[in-house]
Amino acid sequence: MLQGWQVCNTILTMKTLTVRLPERLVAEIDAESRERRMSKSDVIRERLQAANKSGRRSSTPLGLIGDLIGTVDGLPPDLSARKKYYLKATSYGRKRPR
Repeated sequence: MLQGWQVCNTILTMKTLTVRLPERLVAEIDAESRERRMSKSDVIRERLQAANKSGRRSSTPLGLIGDLIGTVDGLPPDLSARKKYYLKATSYGRKRPR
């Protein structure tokens, strides 16, 4: 009886969220839920929690773009130090005729 109360209590505190997923991912989740004999919701919750723990990112601006730093090829190595020079050289911000 106590175990049933705990399950009911947990369900009451959860919110419902509708998400559209690609068919391939839905099939993968269906197969895993059948194989492990658990609900699709439990499989998805486990996957979300695992992804959150492994890829936890900071909400600071640098943390949000941290994976992009150094991924653009062909830019000058001193771009951050001389950004005004490079903006002027490309005519950025100047009024253009219509």
